[in-house]
Amino acid sequence: MQQWSSPSATPSQLRPCVATFGNFDGVHRGHRAILDELVRQARERDLPAVAVTFDPHPVEVMHPERAPEIISPGPLRDDLLEQVGVSGLLVLPFTMEFAQTSAVDYVVDTFVEGLQASVLVVGADTKGFGAGYTGDVDLLRELGAEHGFEVVVIEDQGDGERWSSSAVRTHLSAGEVGEAAVILDRPHRVVGTVVHGFHRGRELGYPTANLGSDSLGLIPADGVYAGWLVRLDLPEGSADRRLPAAISVGTNPTFDQQVRVVESYVLDRTDLDLYGERVAVDFVEHVRPTLKFDSIDELLVAMARDVELTRTFLGLPPTARP
Repeated sequence: MQQWSSPSATPSQLRPCVATFGNFDGVHRGHRAILDELVRQARERDLPAVAVTFDPHPVEVMHPERAPEIISPGPLRDDLLEQVGVSGLLVLPFTMEFAQTSAVDYVVDTFVEGLQASVLVVGADTKGFGAGYTGDVDLLRELGAEHGFEVVVIEDQGDGERWSSSAVRTHLSAGEVGEAAVILDRPHRVVGTVVHGFHRGRELGYPTANLGSDSLGLIPADGVYAGWLVRLDLPEGSADRRLPAAISVGTNPTFDQQVRVVESYVLDRTDLDLYGERVAVDFVEHVRPTLKFDSIDELLVAMARDVELTRTFLGLPPTARP
């Protein structure tokens, strides 16, 4: 997937095109409905599918006190967009100056002159773009009739709950990773490099892979989760690429630790040396909240129970008993 930052720099092979625009944070099922139609329309016309997004998130610039935590920051979002078939991604730098661009100028500069879009696919809730938050679907239809592009509108998506980035954030902040996965249509993912921790897990018989401070992705509420550790440096299909894991998020209050960490114990494996590797942690289900235990023995009992519950949530057989 090609990526650039100015409409005037659009690669010639990516115009004319079928286009869409939005923040696409999380690339959830609501986004997927728009993106799937984008790709369908593009293939039907033998044109490239191009998405337009912004960096940083517009709210971060306009109302920094209300800036949302990003579910899937840039590189994670970009990978997801490429997976659904997007050929090109125009990432517009969002600044206070850019925010003063009228909705008409934004559409004409970006989609008419820059991308030469023949079709623009948008959600029914598309509104509030351009200076004064005046842009909406009706304006897009007017401009489409004037400049010769078709506007395809996708209705809101959801099954009882609207599929939105806000809903995903709400679930993740409550530790409800299973509910978030329903909207995302996949487990929520955090990616980072494995670093050295306090090595307490190894001393207790449960060595963990700790993510460093460079991790990408919204970290769910403190607690213990069932999930998968994916070794991104290994090729797809490798035996040790995707490994079942019990995941802990928090400060480890039993040891009065102050730093919040994400650490994963790969079930039944004490032979792995993952330091320095780039890994993904996929959160499948919440096991329990973070607790402070009065003794190491109590902690070990809880950890053994966490492992068995993780097996259950991941559909794995229980530990064989001697």
